[in-house]
Amino acid sequence: MASVPSLASTVQQRLADALTAALPEAGSADPLLRRSDRADFQANGILALAKKLKGNPRELATKVVGAIPANDVLKDIEVSGPGFLNITVSDKAILDTLAARAADDRLGVPYAEKTGTTVIDYAQPNVAKEMHVGHLRSAVIGDAMVKIMEFAGEKVIRRHHIGDWGTQFGMLIQYLMEHPHELDHKDADVSGEEAMSNLNRLYKAARALFDSDEEFKARSRDRVVALQSGDEETLALWQRFVDESKIYFYSVFNKLDMEINDPDVVGESGYNDMLDETCRLLEESGVAVRSEGALCVFFDDVKGPDGNPVPLIVKKSNGGYGYAATDLSAIRDRVQKLGADTLVYVVDARQSLHFKMVFETARRAGWLGDQVHAVQLAFGTVLGKDGKPFKTREGETVRLVDLLDEAIDRAAAVVRGKAEKVGLTEDEIIENGRQVGIGAVKYADLSTSASRDYKFDLDQMVSLNGDTSVYLQYAYARIRSIQRNAGETEAVVHPELPLEPAERALGLHLDQFGEILAEVATSYEPHKLAAYLYQLASHLTTFYDQCQVLKADTPEQVENRLFLIDLTARTLHQGMALLGIRTPERL
Repeated sequence: MASVPSLASTVQQRLADALTAALPEAGSADPLLRRSDRADFQANGILALAKKLKGNPRELATKVVGAIPANDVLKDIEVSGPGFLNITVSDKAILDTLAARAADDRLGVPYAEKTGTTVIDYAQPNVAKEMHVGHLRSAVIGDAMVKIMEFAGEKVIRRHHIGDWGTQFGMLIQYLMEHPHELDHKDADVSGEEAMSNLNRLYKAARALFDSDEEFKARSRDRVVALQSGDEETLALWQRFVDESKIYFYSVFNKLDMEINDPDVVGESGYNDMLDETCRLLEESGVAVRSEGALCVFFDDVKGPDGNPVPLIVKKSNGGYGYAATDLSAIRDRVQKLGADTLVYVVDARQSLHFKMVFETARRAGWLGDQVHAVQLAFGTVLGKDGKPFKTREGETVRLVDLLDEAIDRAAAVVRGKAEKVGLTEDEIIENGRQVGIGAVKYADLSTSASRDYKFDLDQMVSLNGDTSVYLQYAYARIRSIQRNAGETEAVVHPELPLEPAERALGLHLDQFGEILAEVATSYEPHKLAAYLYQLASHLTTFYDQCQVLKADTPEQVENRLFLIDLTARTLHQGMALLGIRTPERL
């Protein structure tokens, strides 16, 4: 179906037409429409117009109101203050618009007018290393943005830039070569925990030997050279580390209810063959210059504490490549081979300077420009309840899988507390606990502006009250309960019925869904969708308090209210799905 224009856009167009008719000398003028507490909408554009036309704003506003023809959308327009227009739409217009949304699988949400190809870089764990709490935000924010952009019609290519290269592999590969059964499995169906246990055990043993045995240290350093020169036996052993790590990665992402596909995992090693050419192109074009033996890019506005320029080092003086060479090669690959016109990097805010310099270097080299741009979706740090970086009591970094398991356990306890009243089976308690626990972790992250730090507080996250995913999931489940109790009574819209204030507020908020999604898809701010959904659930709570559904005054009113809560449930379900959060049918 075609997209459904929002009431705001309809009102905007009616006012723009009236402005043109009443004040042709003003040309094309913007009514400056916004939501208002005093009416449904307020238009402030006439104040600026009055200055331009040197007229009295109230008189001009009255003239504009007089130019609006009779219609079934605008119920009342009041000229207020120095020339504001307070606008109330008709109940029929609200219900007609919602009916059109309900008839569409996409809830009337349009595809973006301009779409392209976006490569989004997110969820970047390191091979042979355990995932910790610091890996959470990139995965959760990136996954939500993929879903939101795809829903908007964008072609999205996922890239998981895992850390799978570097000198540390010399030590690991050499140890595995000398102890070939360290990564063997008891059976074919290996778990993520077993894979990580193997890697941890091997890493500790290799590290201990590296630190205590000079001959092993020398062999390990030779193995780095063999790895970088493409020795087949060395690469085969390196691949075993990558494969073992993927078993573990995928188990964690599966627990996070995220789909990570193998072709999308292109780590640092994936760009090895491009590094020489990237450096050559930068040097030949003059973008990079030699400084003390290293290949560097300098910037006027990047200086160290001593006031001297701090360069981006593309190639080290010893011939080794830094992260910059890999990141610049990745940009070339994503733009030239994948055809991207937008690159989004979901990366810790502490790396902002690095990416600022990388993007500027790519721009100078011509790999980014007016037609292709890159943006860092920078995120803050996960903090403990004390407001300090999240650590265990022993001061260690928190394992991500432990954090997720605890969230699921806490959520299962909350679900179990209501299970008897709802009639949940043990299997449903376990499954709902998983959906609520993982949803709680994701929502706490996504409901905070990505650039801000946030406190990880599981007690608050799994609370049924306040701005939590459990509150939203419960709102959805409550609607489903009412619908089951409605039996054969259908949800039918009755545009002729007057609406109570709580019904109007709920309906007007439902109508904003498409506008919010369009904003989030272009600004990369998923917290605005989370805020919209929380407000929707809050409007629903007020609606329940003030409006009976199944015991409404007339059969038509029952059907109309069932229609309103059905559209609310569909909007909650779709919005939460775009955030990567499940909505249990019973809770």
